[in-house]
Amino acid sequence: MSIRQFHRLSACLLAAYILLHLANHLVAVAGAHAHIAFMEATRPLYRNAVVEPVLLACVLFQCGSEIWMTLRRWKERSGFVAWLQAGSGIYLALFLLFHVGAVLFGRAALRLDTNFYYAAAGFVRMPYALFFAPYYFFAVYALFTHLGCAAYWQVKARSPMVRRLAMGVPAGVGLVVALLIDLALAGMLHPLDIPAKYLTIYQ
Repeated sequence: MSIRQFHRLSACLLAAYILLHLANHLVAVAGAHAHIAFMEATRPLYRNAVVEPVLLACVLFQCGSEIWMTLRRWKERSGFVAWLQAGSGIYLALFLLFHVGAVLFGRAALRLDTNFYYAAAGFVRMPYALFFAPYYFFAVYALFTHLGCAAYWQVKARSPMVRRLAMGVPAGVGLVVALLIDLALAGMLHPLDIPAKYLTIYQ
């Protein structure tokens, strides 16, 4: 198999987890308690000795292969969609590396349960919120935009309207999902009572 084929296979494996992870964050629209309850119910599916190492390996390979393929074909790209796909892919790769690294650091070094409060603490402390709000927002939006670009190439031979819908619908959904997740983490949908052990990270 080529690197591109492995990249797609790795993407499919990660997509299953990422969709579950996004669903977990969307549940937070009902409150932090709902988010934590959903997380505790689903964690056994992915945080175990078999699945977690596979997911971590996929993250490393996906990020490395995305950056390598993007840089390798940098001069060959032309058109808005091609550059949008490259840009969203690079952002996602960097986000995954930093995000997974932060979660592992929180678990191993800080001895914290990296739940809803671990992420939300950065949204309620200034000036950190100025970083975390766009950081999360653009990660979610980049994911849906990247998927939309992939869908665009799949229907490239179809009418312009079909191509626009293939890219525009995922991007539009991503905009709504990203906004809802940011609002939930910022405590703008429900009041947040974040435990002090999470807030002290940003003192």
